[in-house]
Amino acid sequence: MIEIKNRKAYYNYEIIETIEAGLVLNGTEIKSIKKGMVNISDSYAIISNKEAFLLNMHIAHYEKGNRFNHEESRTRKLLLNKNEILKLEEKVKIMGYSLIPVKLYFKKNKVKILIGIGKGKKLHDKREAIKKEEMNKEAKSQMKKAVREY
Repeated sequence: MIEIKNRKAYYNYEIIETIEAGLVLNGTEIKSIKKGMVNISDSYAIISNKEAFLLNMHIAHYEKGNRFNHEESRTRKLLLNKNEILKLEEKVKIMGYSLIPVKLYFKKNKVKILIGIGKGKKLHDKREAIKKEEMNKEAKSQMKKAVREY
């Protein structure tokens, strides 16, 4: 099962909530995604005219696609219902949140994308997250040593 994650998302943003959305794709795009030739690390979502769109998602050309191949970084429409779009629009405009793709995966042969609603982290927040991670690693290694000695 193919699952493409955006590792930068949780490092650069404080993700408050996630929402699952479908994507409008062409045939060659699906084939490229199945091969894992997709990058979502620099992409983001916007809401325009009561519709949601995903920008800067890079899906590489399918090598056997010939003239029917797709544009690699085109704007793709997100499939969400009206209430979800209104909720997202409110959070983006009023509260100043960003819409960041967190994960791309297949669910019942359909491509789904997990969109995170979050606020950008400041530099000191990123440093704090790194310190916590290092402390957790050190604590785990100490526990393993204690278990081995026991």
